[in-house]
Amino acid sequence: MAKKAEAAPSAKPMTKTEMLTVLAESNGLTRKQVSDLIDSLGELIGKNLSKKGPGVVNIPGLMKIKVVRKPATKERTGISPFTKEETIFKAKPARNVVKILPLKGLKDMV
Repeated sequence: MAKKAEAAPSAKPMTKTEMLTVLAESNGLTRKQVSDLIDSLGELIGKNLSKKGPGVVNIPGLMKIKVVRKPATKERTGISPFTKEETIFKAKPARNVVKILPLKGLKDMV
């Protein structure tokens, strides 16, 4: 099954099981080791993006993941660009937005 996924890319994205199998075979590891590695990577990203962390994670050659902390906005009136009528824009609470920026290595792959 993994050889089919490597040989001809399909229209469907790979499942977690297929991805673990391909990574395990290509690196000579067990699926359990690859699964543990992916879980620990997720924990590392979570710690770095939390309020106590720096807010930025750089995965070399692939992507930079960062948190943008957006402040709350008040309710305001404005003109709708579609109807050209005055409307009320709702207030938004403060929120954290995760942004993923592709690095040159990832851009070159695609």
